[in-house]
Amino acid sequence: MGRTQLEDAVPTTFGKEFHAYYRVLMRDHKRIEAASASLLEVPLGGTAIGTSICATQEYCDAVVPELRRLSGMPLTQAEDLSDAVQNTDCYVALSSAYKNLATDLIKITNDLRLLGSGPQAGLHELELPKVQAGSSIMPGKVNPVIPEVCAQAAFQVVGNDAAIALASSSGQLELNAFEPVMFDDLFEDASLLRGALLTLKKNCLDHLKVNEQRCAEMAAHSAGLATALSPTIGYRAAAKIAQEAVATGESIEVLLKEKINIPDSKIKELLNPQNLLQPANSSVKLETATMLKR
Repeated sequence: MGRTQLEDAVPTTFGKEFHAYYRVLMRDHKRIEAASASLLEVPLGGTAIGTSICATQEYCDAVVPELRRLSGMPLTQAEDLSDAVQNTDCYVALSSAYKNLATDLIKITNDLRLLGSGPQAGLHELELPKVQAGSSIMPGKVNPVIPEVCAQAAFQVVGNDAAIALASSSGQLELNAFEPVMFDDLFEDASLLRGALLTLKKNCLDHLKVNEQRCAEMAAHSAGLATALSPTIGYRAAAKIAQEAVATGESIEVLLKEKINIPDSKIKELLNPQNLLQPANSSVKLETATMLKR
């Protein structure tokens, strides 16, 4: 059952849910690639403040091509050496891309923890792998430690981004003296995020299971199903059905049979999971006035 603001919304599938995770992670990957590309532009030859004092023209022309040859990296010389020596926006951009990935990772791991909560008094739509005992006081308790450790790694990346922003903005005039802390935090970001993603996949996602029975029960008894009825029986009638479902605990299907004059075959069509995951079929619309018993 899909949820908005933690309240029942409309049905969805875990395929759609995880594909959304995939899409946002792919965008994060592209942002990191784009930001990393700017690091390949170097100010070698600019010497102290980008004016190339004490450097020969031969050196300025040869140093970056030689470094490119030795490193095997597609390095280029900065177009404006004074700009490249004093400004560190390229590091801020990479940090921001890492922070984007971190915030998305926090969101995903929070979703996993919530969907795996329980096993009896929570959602328990997902079964997270049992990695270790969760409590020395509560027998049998198992905590979602893998999503938790990944989230904590992401927290650190978000904190590092703040430090990098401060360091970049604190450079004065022709040189920024605070690049060391930026480099240290960026290397830590890369290490933390790589480790978090690998452990999330290996120790959680690869062994994740969907509790199909629980999902079916929650969807069948959710008042959110009434949303799919609005195009057919009208918003007011659908709202009345939803309110009664919440008040009585009865399923939408049973209430439809009791309150609305719709054939069983039409009810099955309206509540068919496939029909709930795509645009409404106008051919199943009926006149509200003829269906209401009261």
